[in-house]
Amino acid sequence: MKYEDLTFKIPAENRHYKEDSQYVIDTIMAILDERCRQGKNKIIINTNLKLGLPLENINKIAGPMIEAWAYEVFNDIYDDVNNKYNLINVEAQERLAMTDIILQFKKENRYITGSVDVKATSEDIESSGKSPNITSFSRIRTAYVEDPDYMFIVLSIKHKVYSSKNEHTMLIDGIMEIVDYNAYDLKFISEEDISYNPALGTGQIQIKDIHYVTVVDRTAWEFCQLLDAKYLNSSKKTFEDWYEEALKWNWIKTKD
Repeated sequence: MKYEDLTFKIPAENRHYKEDSQYVIDTIMAILDERCRQGKNKIIINTNLKLGLPLENINKIAGPMIEAWAYEVFNDIYDDVNNKYNLINVEAQERLAMTDIILQFKKENRYITGSVDVKATSEDIESSGKSPNITSFSRIRTAYVEDPDYMFIVLSIKHKVYSSKNEHTMLIDGIMEIVDYNAYDLKFISEEDISYNPALGTGQIQIKDIHYVTVVDRTAWEFCQLLDAKYLNSSKKTFEDWYEEALKWNWIKTKD
């Protein structure tokens, strides 16, 4: 049996998908642009330390802090029922969910849902943003079969960390300042920018450098085929491994 011999369940997204994806990305970027113009792009960490925070280690907690900041940014917009971004729902996801935040927009007579995975990177660490784990192979492969319109948005947020003396307490505050950000639809990230790490279960889909991403046009089915190729080209995985996952998650049609 070969990959080419199988009968696949082929996902087909709606004709508005590309337009809707760009709408979600543009709106996310506009919201973050506005937040930064307002000077609300800093996370202030108050402590009782007189000599300041250990800046060489502070980036270890940056991920959840940046995720919390992003959620609050979107939630503040959602709290205004007449907001100009047509953001009608914001949900923070549980820790083991595939993404961090669910955003729902109303566009004309349609509702658009984007699942946002927040990736924090540091301006102070040269290797930051290189090959971050995005999601597991089987999880994302299955998501597109179950919902061809599934929209997985990678939101990369870069920050820098420094200390500042609090004039009221005379203690040292730690500052995480958002300095850059970008958003991509995972499905449209180029083949050259996506890699596969066979470690951890069925393996992890990674982005080689989250700061330098090329976007291409492709369908959900083409992306599923790309994911399969990345998996099957790994020396640590076999066709039999892939076939077991395909049966488990109903990616293919069988006679039974």
